[in-house]
Amino acid sequence: MTDRPQKMPFGYVEPQNDRKGTLVFYDSFEHVSEQELDHALRIAVERSFAKLVLYPLHEQTFKRMSKEPISALYKREDRIYDWKRDRAETAGLEVHVERLEGKRKKYTPIDSALRHLKEAYPSPLFLLVSGETANAFASYSSFEEWIQRIRLLVMEEPARLHGMLDKYRHRWEIWGK
Repeated sequence: MTDRPQKMPFGYVEPQNDRKGTLVFYDSFEHVSEQELDHALRIAVERSFAKLVLYPLHEQTFKRMSKEPISALYKREDRIYDWKRDRAETAGLEVHVERLEGKRKKYTPIDSALRHLKEAYPSPLFLLVSGETANAFASYSSFEEWIQRIRLLVMEEPARLHGMLDKYRHRWEIWGK
């Protein structure tokens, strides 16, 4: 940036950016369909988010949250990049695939992931998660601290709602399909 003054016409008003915040799709992407990715993109556009961040979980992170088998991270990322190339480029919205877990190549606690996301992307931060992931997140000791800083969009309401999710019901909503 230069120290020289810039000339602006009289009455110039800098255009305001009406897109704010970041929608983070935090999932393993093992069973996420292209329709669900399209719907997440549609929600990001409708709610005027500045960015949509797709955050695929590393195998080690997913294994600590669930007992289901999971394919390799690079295979799931390839599917995401194919979808992004085919559909997301025409949406007029920035779509990023977060590579933090791919760089670490090991278990990443959700606290570390959220701290990284808060620093790297514009606020407010909305976290799009499955019902199972929301219940797992609510069981962590740091949930109360984080739920006050972020908002949750839950794909489907879990069959058994964790007590902390019930307590903070005003901080999350069901992601309507």
